[in-house]
Amino acid sequence: MNIVHGGNLFAIARDRGWDWREVLDLSASINPLGPSPAVRPAIIEELDRIAHYPGQEPVDLEAALAEAWNVPASSILAGSGATELVHYVARSGWRGPVSLVTPVWSEFYRAFPHALRLPLDEPEKWPSRGLLVLGQPVNPTGIAIPEEILRRAIAGREGPVLVDESFIEFTTLESAVPWCHLHPNLLVLRTLSKFQALPGLRIGALVGSGDWMAKLRGRREPWQVNALAAAAARAALSDSAHATRTRSLIEEERSWLLEQFDSINGLCFAPGAANFLFAQTDRPAAEICDWFLGRKIILRNCTGLPGVSGDAVRFAVRTREENQRFVDAARELFCDD
Repeated sequence: MNIVHGGNLFAIARDRGWDWREVLDLSASINPLGPSPAVRPAIIEELDRIAHYPGQEPVDLEAALAEAWNVPASSILAGSGATELVHYVARSGWRGPVSLVTPVWSEFYRAFPHALRLPLDEPEKWPSRGLLVLGQPVNPTGIAIPEEILRRAIAGREGPVLVDESFIEFTTLESAVPWCHLHPNLLVLRTLSKFQALPGLRIGALVGSGDWMAKLRGRREPWQVNALAAAAARAALSDSAHATRTRSLIEEERSWLLEQFDSINGLCFAPGAANFLFAQTDRPAAEICDWFLGRKIILRNCTGLPGVSGDAVRFAVRTREENQRFVDAARELFCDD
């Protein structure tokens, strides 16, 4: 299958001769408040160190992640974004059969091209052997997997489970990270691209048992996290006030968007829990995305993804000003027919 990511703002703006600052990118679901205010000074303070090699392993960053997630540092493997870590697991960490519970983040299809694809709503058919991959919440629909189903899938398996929690910090869902010490077969994937709004710096982490992390670390190439990225990540993790403001904004703006679309026909929304809205439509999603692109608004076309039936789009929850711009355009499209 053809893997198409969101977040192609700069390429789209360059191809069309636009100033990227004028484009509203709703295809990538990033914290609408941007990075913590502590990030910029942390990067500036680190600049003098870029003429030297960083540590071969990002020890200070892994210690900060361990403190933030209340797990031992030995249970964390940091890397250059979630994408790099997924491909590292596929390349060096697991060579057996793989099952993907769909829908799931599109990069898993590239990392595990021969994986079995299983429906989300039939957990009784998920195999007990091999690597099982799923998202919490599900990407791209934002649906939350009930905790009892997730726990049963982890506890009742002979093989490992990888849970993608890229968007969980925007939700009230319980993270599976604290379960890692109880289940040596559990791997949890986290990213600092979304909630901490650092996608351009490429920072992610795997959490699992100390034994599993030691195995993965032993095969790891050195210098996977650069000095500026590590400094930015540590600063972002320390700013609890920014995290609180983010969650409050997402909750308020998500509710506001759904209220606005109550009076706009044409989109049927999934009961998601994340910082984006997923909607099925009876129109061709490609035509919808092209229409919004003509107004410098980028949506994510989810049509054709495994586990997604019919035409569907996804768009991020942003600030009120940005959300209002999108709603005004949506009314023009859906209400003028």
